[in-house]
Amino acid sequence: MNQNDFLELVQQRQSVRAYRPDPVEKEKISRCLEAARLAPSACNAQPWTFIVVDQADLKNRLADMTTDRVVPLNHFTKQAPVHIVIVVEKANLSSRFGATVKQRPFAWIDLGIAAEHICLQAAQEGLGSCMLGWFNEKGVKSLLNVPRNKRVGLIITLGYPAEDGIRPKTRKGMDDIARWNSY
Repeated sequence: MNQNDFLELVQQRQSVRAYRPDPVEKEKISRCLEAARLAPSACNAQPWTFIVVDQADLKNRLADMTTDRVVPLNHFTKQAPVHIVIVVEKANLSSRFGATVKQRPFAWIDLGIAAEHICLQAAQEGLGSCMLGWFNEKGVKSLLNVPRNKRVGLIITLGYPAEDGIRPKTRKGMDDIARWNSY
């Protein structure tokens, strides 16, 4: 692998909010799920379940739960042909113990890593993605039969971007975010 390949992939990955209606091949979705399956997690807990929603009617009902009248976000979600719902599962004992002792939500951190693995693999496949944290969790759980004692952590939309090209990234400068050897 070329040393710049990964950085080029990271530069290609962007949050896509407009999708073509083309279906996404199951092989590509499976590779995205495989990338998530291989993600690291605290104490190898792998505290996640991925629900792929690609049936049109169900996907549209799910999309309706990502916006509301008060905060009209995520109107693009019906365009995306695939949604991946990530359910946070109970971590193994050592991860839960560490999370309690260190007061860090390891399962949620792990979920974020797995989600980004999905998005990076999607970019590699020529797909667009967008992580959503704004949704009606109770409604999503009811719609997808997620047990009441579980949490839905994220929804990722997936599909072919409606527009070609990569938008310029607006990011803080390296001097603003990085320190060497001390704060």
